[in-house]
Amino acid sequence: MSKAYQVITDRIMELLEQGTVPWHKPWSGGGEAMNLVSKRPYRGINRFLLNVAGYATPYWLTLNQANKLGGKIKKGSKSTPVVFWKLLEKEDEKTGEKKELPVLRYYRVFNLEQTEDIEGPPTEELEEQEFTPIERCELLVAGMPNPPGLQHVRQSAWYRPSQDLVNLPKPESFESSEEYYSTLFHELAHATGHESRLKRPTLTDMAPFGSTNYSKEELVAEMTAAFLCGATGIDNVTIDNSAAYLNGWLKKLKKDNKLVVHAAAQAQKAADYIQGGHAPKASEPQKMEEAA
Repeated sequence: MSKAYQVITDRIMELLEQGTVPWHKPWSGGGEAMNLVSKRPYRGINRFLLNVAGYATPYWLTLNQANKLGGKIKKGSKSTPVVFWKLLEKEDEKTGEKKELPVLRYYRVFNLEQTEDIEGPPTEELEEQEFTPIERCELLVAGMPNPPGLQHVRQSAWYRPSQDLVNLPKPESFESSEEYYSTLFHELAHATGHESRLKRPTLTDMAPFGSTNYSKEELVAEMTAAFLCGATGIDNVTIDNSAAYLNGWLKKLKKDNKLVVHAAAQAQKAADYIQGGHAPKASEPQKMEEAA
């Protein structure tokens, strides 16, 4: 059972470290995850693990199911773990009484997009909103010095330092144009911490999810996004989401009463950089409180 717990914990942490945060998702994705063969929807933690994987189709199946359908898994595809409870009958050594004990098990599944020669049901189209570019937001993004790469490939939002790459869902899948730019600002804020820009310790140290540094980096990114939303005049639409998100991280670090001040200082630097500022010169030491 402990192994099953660890597999799922590792997967959740991996998703969170990529920037895929389940309570901060103002876009729609391709339907609720279900097994292709049984058509049964996944529940509980499985629903979260599969829905945030970023595929347009909601259908999943095991390697064995793929083989039985005459298909195969595409080379290099990475499976996703899901868990289930199984009742095992066990006999009490002293009394001889038989009892059913729940045991947690896990297995691995692949999305239909990761298969070949398997035809699934028609996939429900993503619920798309009308996307209208906001000129002042576009100008701000276009003016960022030394910008990271930007793609709209997966239905998830993240910044990957190793590739210096931001990924966002398609603009049309966001609840509003303002939420698209707010999310973009959040990921660009992470990118300012890259060693080629501000070299922010909370990003470059790559601390694990839940750590102080990780939590601080998320606060910096969201505060930066809030600053930029204010600078472009869209904060009245996005402020509620930002406040809820910030509150979630502040609860993790509620004992640190200097946290907001430190995060705001870093966020101001990040916002300035995105708006055309530059990284501090190597000869300019940063204050300890600003690097925390």
